[in-house]
Amino acid sequence: MSGLPRRPLGPGGVEVTELSFGAAGLGNLHTPITDEQAAAALDHAWAAGIRYFDTAPHYGLGLSERRLGEALRGRDRSSYVISTKVGRLLEPADDVRGNDLADGGFAVPRTHHRVWDFSADGVRRSIEASLTRLGIDRVDVVFLHDPDHHEEEAFREGYPALEKLRSEGVVGAIGAGMNQAGMLTRFVRDTDVDTVLCAGRYTLLDHQALTELLPAAAERGASIVIGGVFNSGLLADPRPGARFDYTEAPPGLLARAQALRTLAERHGTTLRAAALAFPFGHPAVASVLVGIHAPEQVTDAAAQFAADVPADFWREARETGLLPPDVPVPQEARADIPQGVRGRDRL
Repeated sequence: MSGLPRRPLGPGGVEVTELSFGAAGLGNLHTPITDEQAAAALDHAWAAGIRYFDTAPHYGLGLSERRLGEALRGRDRSSYVISTKVGRLLEPADDVRGNDLADGGFAVPRTHHRVWDFSADGVRRSIEASLTRLGIDRVDVVFLHDPDHHEEEAFREGYPALEKLRSEGVVGAIGAGMNQAGMLTRFVRDTDVDTVLCAGRYTLLDHQALTELLPAAAERGASIVIGGVFNSGLLADPRPGARFDYTEAPPGLLARAQALRTLAERHGTTLRAAALAFPFGHPAVASVLVGIHAPEQVTDAAAQFAADVPADFWREARETGLLPPDVPVPQEARADIPQGVRGRDRL
């Protein structure tokens, strides 16, 4: 696949592909991969037309950024977008024994430890270090990363520092990335962010972002990147024991996911395709971010993203109560797109 559709991240001129590459896995999330495997995954993503790549210092204590920068080196810098994050500084560890699995969930040597820092100085130091690891001279997008317990510092110091860096041209677009909708709504309403990354709060099973965040973004002209569309795996493979938001899914939620899968299959599509398509029902959504660390995951993500999700699936999901009756669905958001352009755009 080539030439994936692109959408703007707010008004600042940064455009991203609708399908994007989440690079936490390149930092050995939960399990190690080799440099060669990481490079192969990125090569496949490039061949599939993906041109937006999201990383963070947190991911593998900088390993994700280093691998991403190495794999993209030599490619036309104007042809792709990188987002990284600030809020956790990496400081050298006094004791490098063991790995980071217990502390951060990454199978890497514990060479550094994370220090929460949303101060103006911390933001600049974090970006400077990220530029070095990535091997680039500017970052397209920077998110304040998980400021849940650092709200006032993030608004008082972190956000103004990003705004200044944007005005200096060091950063193209700015925002925040979190697993909640509430504070992201405050960022959209009270600041001049271009975009926010909302993980897990706008999926087939969780519509929290629809209450305030998505309407606020549409009103303010901000764009939303949606992560966690599979809710930790439940919407990828709803089997007993599947996880929802990092813990085992409760029986009622598992049953709902299984019913959505049955409905999708009856309409000739898949649950994964519907999960990837669903966020685009709202016009504020610019991209869906899929965690990838292997070539076969790229192949599957690209195929599911391109798959047709018929209008009858969405209609019956509403009629049977599997989706709320007022939740927007893709063909309504893109009714001006000719039939057959892409599965989620069909009328």
